[in-house]
Amino acid sequence: MAYKLREVTVRTNNSEEGTKVISEIWEDIVSGKLPILFDTEHMFQQGVSPVSKYSNYSSDESGDYDLTIMAVTAGFFRKMETAVSKGLYKKYDEKDESGEIGVCTRKAWEKVWLEQKSGNIKRAFTQDYESTVPGEYTKDGKPHCYLYIAIK
Repeated sequence: MAYKLREVTVRTNNSEEGTKVISEIWEDIVSGKLPILFDTEHMFQQGVSPVSKYSNYSSDESGDYDLTIMAVTAGFFRKMETAVSKGLYKKYDEKDESGEIGVCTRKAWEKVWLEQKSGNIKRAFTQDYESTVPGEYTKDGKPHCYLYIAIK
């Protein structure tokens, strides 16, 4: 009997050790070891996308938080766009011209932190979401990082 997980959660932070834990979890998901995108028989689950949820912040981005990696459907993104239109979240969309998904992710988070530091946004630190999309799945052929940041 095949099964799949809907999500996996780990308590971590943005330290070097914490980011290593995040990388290891992603490796386990992409390889199918944690059956979120694939079931236990290594069959890819059509119509799902991986999304990272950051929640249960101990303070701000410098403290511990829960990272949940979830399998979502298109309805999740429609729901988030509605939350953006209501002013509950701010959406960030960064891409990388050289094709590096890690670079566009770093650019997106740096933009959030810069806007936060300058006072342009006031983060709620409730639940934030990240979706990274490889270039082969985007209209412009570039990898994108979409962040949905909860704001006050």
